[in-house]
Amino acid sequence: MGAGVMKSDGGGGGRRGRRRRRTQPMAEINVTPMVDIMLVLLIIFMVAAPLMTSGVPVELPKTAANALPTDQEEPLTVTIQADGTLSIQNTVTPEGDLIAKLQAIAAERTSDRIFLRADGANSWDRVAEIMGALNAAGFSNIGLVTDIGGPSLTAPGSGG
Repeated sequence: MGAGVMKSDGGGGGRRGRRRRRTQPMAEINVTPMVDIMLVLLIIFMVAAPLMTSGVPVELPKTAANALPTDQEEPLTVTIQADGTLSIQNTVTPEGDLIAKLQAIAAERTSDRIFLRADGANSWDRVAEIMGALNAAGFSNIGLVTDIGGPSLTAPGSGG
């Protein structure tokens, strides 16, 4: 990978003093192709990373809460859309099948963490009902997903 042959100068000016010397391998590595490949991979991952999130469009409520730390497993997400439609990850799921499907998923996972994304148009009763179903399916660690930048309960000027 980029090693070449370097010719050595015989030292003499004409034919007489010139001896035939062996050529020595060049000890330099050309890293330009490797850098090019790494930059292309970096760009590919930067473009692909936002596409790996859940793709169900929901208008999340805004809060001042910090993000939760991530696990090793892919996070399991249940979404309640504005019209009340339920989705596990990106798959629309009938309300009657929600607990059975989640119990089957829980049997294969090591974590009991699940994220609930609910459109702001849903009532709190509906969100609480789905949270009860998630708990009944075996997920006791429920995280509510919100957008950042919303109102805070701190008093103005308190710095928090």
